[in-house]
Amino acid sequence: MRNVLVVISGPSGVGKGTIANIIKDDCNMALSISCTTRAPREGEVDGKSYFFIKKDEFSSKISTNSFLEYSEHFDNYYGTPKDFVLDKLKSQDVLLEIDVNGGLAVKKAFPDAVLIMITPPSIDELKNRLIGRGTESIEKIENRISRVQYELAKQNEYDYVVINNVLSVAVDDVKDIIN
Repeated sequence: MRNVLVVISGPSGVGKGTIANIIKDDCNMALSISCTTRAPREGEVDGKSYFFIKKDEFSSKISTNSFLEYSEHFDNYYGTPKDFVLDKLKSQDVLLEIDVNGGLAVKKAFPDAVLIMITPPSIDELKNRLIGRGTESIEKIENRISRVQYELAKQNEYDYVVINNVLSVAVDDVKDIIN
């Protein structure tokens, strides 16, 4: 039996990271670690939360085709290291928590990948969650909210859509999909 590549995507603040962390433990999956050029948030650890790298190193990795997918969001770059994912897939299922366009790029490279979009119960609830995180200015939150409609419009290109209204229910829905 071949190992499965599962992609979880959705708007910023929808809870995809929380869901991915629970799923990786409960389903014994490897969680891919993305590279980013943004500064670490409080509590984030290099090599565990992200690989925090400089823009010139990121550019070098782009030129050597070292990413499964990459994108720029809010003046920072994010990318999924290809070798990390391929190595993990040799021995276990792999879970990617990436943006919507990244998920679609992975699906092109891996047609058997399972794409799951996590959506908010409402835009207002999503905005409240972003404000509640207390990690960004209102201006940055508004920038993130302005992207939500674009991201949600891509849900028809995903294999599954899970609404994160109640975390435990959303987690159970994702587990059911994976199983």
